[in-house]
Amino acid sequence: MKKKSLSIRWLDEPRATNYPAALSYLSLVMPEREAKACVGALKKAACVEFKAKDIFRASGLSLLGVSNFHVQRDRQRMAQGEKLSPLLLVRRPALARLLVADGYHRLCAVYGVDEDAVIPCKIV
Repeated sequence: MKKKSLSIRWLDEPRATNYPAALSYLSLVMPEREAKACVGALKKAACVEFKAKDIFRASGLSLLGVSNFHVQRDRQRMAQGEKLSPLLLVRRPALARLLVADGYHRLCAVYGVDEDAVIPCKIV
């Protein structure tokens, strides 16, 4: 599945707008107080790296194709040499699952280029 036709560049830190997006999603899957605590912890967390394929396996999410508007937009950003924002991830051991609090479309776009791509993330 390796295509490696696009260069993938990353920002050093997530954009400020990624945190409210993460809070919005997390507030749907956990109590708001817990969601706010997760976002607060994400803001303080250091960036680490994981392979795209491992993030997908841990999350249990389905891969969105390039027909998805947001995935297509992120692929265009990569083609133009724009830097993508690191993913925001939350471990849910009780569910044996990883939540992609922000960056699902970026993850899908990157995976479509290179499933072994190393992606910077903040994880709590």
